[in-house]
Amino acid sequence: MDARKTFMAYTAILLVVMAALAVSPVERETWLMENAVVALFLATLWATRRWFRFSAGNYGLITLFLVLHEIGAHYTYSRVPYDAWARQLAGFSIDELFGWQRNQYDRLLHLLYGVLLVLTLRELCRRVAGLRGAWAGFFAFALILASSMIYELIEWGAAVVLGDGSDLFLGTQGDPWDAQKDMALALLGALIALALAAPLRAARVRRAVTGNG
Repeated sequence: MDARKTFMAYTAILLVVMAALAVSPVERETWLMENAVVALFLATLWATRRWFRFSAGNYGLITLFLVLHEIGAHYTYSRVPYDAWARQLAGFSIDELFGWQRNQYDRLLHLLYGVLLVLTLRELCRRVAGLRGAWAGFFAFALILASSMIYELIEWGAAVVLGDGSDLFLGTQGDPWDAQKDMALALLGALIALALAAPLRAARVRRAVTGNG
C-alpha cells in the first residue's frame, strides 16, 4: 500500500472510532475540548499531506495513540473504567494489584505519548530538518518535552477560563503536581522508545555498511 492509501486508511479508521465514541459521551463539553485538539491535528496532517507523509508504521503509531485518546475523551480521562474491564475480562483489579488510589488512565496516555510519538517526531526531524543519528533523536525528545509543556499550558488556560467547569478536562484528581508528573511520564516514555529503537537502528546501519541488508 502506497503512502497516500495508507494515510487515507488510517484516517478512515480514526474517523470511524471518533464517530462511534461521539455517541453519548460521559461529559459532552469535555469531549468537545478533547476533540478540538484532535481536529486541529488531523487538519494539519490533511493540509500537509502532499508535502509530507509519514511512514506506514508511524501512521499506525499516531492512530493508536489517537484511538486511546478518544477513549479518554468519551469517558473523560479520570473516569475510564479500565479497572472494571480488567475485573470482567481477567478477574482481578489492576488498581488493587498496584495499590493505586486514583484512576491512572491519564498517566498511561502521557507515558504512551512519549513511547508512541517520539519516533514519529524523529522521522519528521530527519526528513524535514535533515537531522541524522543522535541529533534527530535528541530533537524529537525535545519536541516531546515542548509539546507536553504546551498542552499543560492549554489546560491551565482552560482552567482559568472555565473555572470549576474545567475539572473533568484537567483530570488532576486533586493532585497539585499532576502537570509535572504528566510531563515527566511523557519524557520517560520518549526515553524508553529511543533506547529500545537504538539497537535496531544500529543493526540496520551495520547491515547497510556490510551489504548484508
